[in-house]
Amino acid sequence: MGSDKHSARFLHNLKMERVRTILTHTYPYPHEHSRHAMIAVILGCMFFISSENMHSLVEKLDNNFKWWSMYACLLGFFYFFSSPFIRKTIRPSYSTFSRWYIAWILVAALYHLPSFQSMGLDLRMNLSLFLTIYISSIVFLLVFHIVFLGLWYIGLVSRVAGRRPEILTILQSCAVLSISCCIFYSHCGNRAFQRQTPLERRHASRFSLWKGEDGNSTWLAKFTHIDELRDQVCSSWFAPVGSARDYPLLSKWVIYGELACNGSCPDSSDEISPIYSLWATFIGLYIANYVVERSTGWALAHPLSVENYEKLKRQQMKPNFLDMVPWYSGTSADLFKTVFDLLVSVTVFLGRFDMRMMQAAMTKYCDGNKSKELLYDHFTDKTDFWFDFMADTGDGGNSSYSVAKLLAQSFIKVPLENDFISLERGNILLIGGDLAYPNPSAFTYEKRLFCPFEYALQPPHWYKTDSISVNKPELPDGVSDLKHYDGPQCFLIPGNHDWFDGLNTFMRYVCHKSWLGGWFMPQKKSYFALQLPKGWWVFGLDLALHGDIDVYQFNFFSELVKEKVRENDAVIIITHEPNWLLDWYWKDDTGKNMRHLIFDFLKGRCKLRMAGDLHHYMRHSCTQSDGPVHVPHLLVNGCGGAFLHPTHVFRSFSKFYGASYESKSAYPSFDDSSRIALGNILKFRKKNWQFDFIGGIIYFLLVFSLFPQCKLGHILRGDSFSGHLGSFFGTVWSSFVYVIEQSYVSFTGVLMLLITAIMFVPSKISRRKRLLIGILHVSAHLTAALILMLLLELGIEICIQHKLLATSGYHTLYQWYKSVENEHFPDPTGLRDRIEQWTFGFYPACIKYLMSAFDIPEVMAVTRTNICREGMESLSRSGAAIYYASVFLYFWVFSTPVVSLVFGSYLYISINWLHIHFDEAFSSLRIANYKSFTRFHIKPDGDLEVFTLGVDKVPKEWKLDKDWDAEPRSTVKMSHHRRFPSKWCATTLQQDPVNTVKIVDHFVIRRSEKDIGGS
Repeated sequence: MGSDKHSARFLHNLKMERVRTILTHTYPYPHEHSRHAMIAVILGCMFFISSENMHSLVEKLDNNFKWWSMYACLLGFFYFFSSPFIRKTIRPSYSTFSRWYIAWILVAALYHLPSFQSMGLDLRMNLSLFLTIYISSIVFLLVFHIVFLGLWYIGLVSRVAGRRPEILTILQSCAVLSISCCIFYSHCGNRAFQRQTPLERRHASRFSLWKGEDGNSTWLAKFTHIDELRDQVCSSWFAPVGSARDYPLLSKWVIYGELACNGSCPDSSDEISPIYSLWATFIGLYIANYVVERSTGWALAHPLSVENYEKLKRQQMKPNFLDMVPWYSGTSADLFKTVFDLLVSVTVFLGRFDMRMMQAAMTKYCDGNKSKELLYDHFTDKTDFWFDFMADTGDGGNSSYSVAKLLAQSFIKVPLENDFISLERGNILLIGGDLAYPNPSAFTYEKRLFCPFEYALQPPHWYKTDSISVNKPELPDGVSDLKHYDGPQCFLIPGNHDWFDGLNTFMRYVCHKSWLGGWFMPQKKSYFALQLPKGWWVFGLDLALHGDIDVYQFNFFSELVKEKVRENDAVIIITHEPNWLLDWYWKDDTGKNMRHLIFDFLKGRCKLRMAGDLHHYMRHSCTQSDGPVHVPHLLVNGCGGAFLHPTHVFRSFSKFYGASYESKSAYPSFDDSSRIALGNILKFRKKNWQFDFIGGIIYFLLVFSLFPQCKLGHILRGDSFSGHLGSFFGTVWSSFVYVIEQSYVSFTGVLMLLITAIMFVPSKISRRKRLLIGILHVSAHLTAALILMLLLELGIEICIQHKLLATSGYHTLYQWYKSVENEHFPDPTGLRDRIEQWTFGFYPACIKYLMSAFDIPEVMAVTRTNICREGMESLSRSGAAIYYASVFLYFWVFSTPVVSLVFGSYLYISINWLHIHFDEAFSSLRIANYKSFTRFHIKPDGDLEVFTLGVDKVPKEWKLDKDWDAEPRSTVKMSHHRRFPSKWCATTLQQDPVNTVKIVDHFVIRRSEKDIGGS
């Protein structure tokens, strides 16, 4: 009784969340177990294939270049198609689909090619057996799950069993089970071994592998002879379970094995098939595991201790950061929403409705002065003042958190001139727009912006993430005024991505919330002015989608300059877009209201302009001017977390506001930036595998009208390789002419692609060049598509000529299996006939049509032969749909790596030779490295010392920081007072941003200096 009470108290103290975690294991990817099982199955298969068989295969194909070429092309295309998913687990489940899809159509193609029997693999038997076992397993498990759910419904099993299993898990488990049975059949067969007494069988299975006839150990000797080892394993470990006579109740419900005898066997075997027993064992293990996990409550009866659970939890905890945004994804709903929001913002609201106008209308007047909601002057009394600037965060979680962690540290030690200096955390964090990608929404702001910053510096314990701040600033308890708050504060301006929804999300998450992690946000509007110590000012301007400030902002800042900014003060202007670089690049002229403010009101007091938008770091300083220097320094730092932008494209910038400027620093360097662009050729598809959906369909449309090619004999009849090659490219040219002159669907696809390619070229170059670039781009794609089409058609033609395809109709595999089924899998009790009768013929019909659906090459070849013989008119609509669908399944695999290669090459040539597509060519690479922010220090003499800190390589793996976890967490102590404020550190500490950060740029801006530049 006492023990029961003790257990009850223990279970009561154990939170139900922990119990659920122990009871139902959660895996980040549902196909992990299936992938590992597949690896084990493949290794087992390769273990049994002897080297002698591999040599015989090579000898058979040695003198036949044609078959070697087909094998190389087929395996090469399939490898490049699946290469983005090798050794990676990618979400969404497209990677899982691709693995099984590749296995399906690759095996369906390989088993028609010659010489696989020389490896000891009868693929026809294995495929037909696999499909039969697969269907049987699915039906059996579905019936089991239906019965089990019925028992749960009437209350005979625990409520935990009510959680339905994933269909994908059942399908994958059945596939692995079926593959295992087929591999066993490949090497051990379905043969029933000679009957032995139970004692003899037991001794044989236990000792025969390890001892020879003389009792000496021969295991190592047998290992050198794989065939002997295979026979020993089959006879010892996978021996039949016994005769059907031993199990009278099962005699009519089992599959029998072949009789092991010399010569002909007068009677059929009564031994239970070892394949059947293996299948039954796997099914039983699945059912037993499922029942124990879902209904017995074993985990509740054997819970982990709280201490061990917490230890295990800490070891397994990792941040769930989002990956970099896939800008070339053809399946991303976020990207389609981004395009839609942009179209709505530009076509509906631009020039008609402006949130900045509403903000001005809603600004409250305080004592006759409305600048109280826009001007923050509580920093002026600070003595040693630091502040930070970053922009363009909220993309990949790894990169955003790396920058946020550096910003959160109370100080950073970095090397400078053979020494180390300590840079204190900024009293203010300025963020220059584009807070989340690809569009502003609650999900992107919370997951891509707030999540990394909250991990880097936690908000107060009493703060609720879903709270709304009505009367800002809502100060912590015990703080009466902003001047008395000693923690870091944050001010933000919106970027173009934040304006895609009309600034709605920015207003909700910035202007109506008080905390970004541990940074306090007193800001009420989308633009602001900060009065800093020693006569320094910061103007945060909101350019919206217009590229300029509106009249209300101009009025506020111009009045502020006249009333507050003194003659010797210095102003830093922050905008999202660096119009000095973008206007030079696009040959445009924007920001006229800003220019009016800088020229006619500030009059040389603007010492620095900062911006983001371009995701790199560049600083230009004025070197020569015939007139007054309006802005001595121009700084771009958009390395807050978004993908990298090139720097070498802007190498030639030198003029702004009539003055000459020189590039003083670039991160990455111009040479590194140019080398990084090479990744478009080598890594475009690896980084943008979601582009398959778009590229595969485009290529198929380009050659849709050319299927099938019935007259390809002239290519195969050449006497030399050059003759074959000449005939091949001659056919490519003929196909191109056919597309232009006679095709409708393909010509429409080419025309639409050409229009899109021309519009895709940036408008900064002339129309003639845009037309030429577009034509060359489309020509490369069309040529590649035509070559792939002919390669596919040639492969089918060769197989048809050698009687490997289109020999006996659509159901070739099923007919062959039925002819050998009774021989290899005898059924003296008529089990198959009973199943057919009970299912009204559905079961054998299902297997028949599944085999036909699996054998895509046969369907394609038979239909192609009928079309070439009787014409396309002989096909029904459904027949034509089946033919083109079967062609597309293979053509998609061939085309997706090629379309990515061609498009990536186009981007590389454009960015490095023509200096266009700087955004498109680097967003495709999704580079999380080269991240930086800029830290400012107002020195006692009033000068501004500027440090730009960078991290070359961003960590990809994180773990719980032991120092952070060990530090006592007081409910009163704010997170910015902690010695270790950030929750995660890099798995390899040498790669942690705190240990790898370096100074990228360092200079000083003189506050009162009127001459050109600084030091």
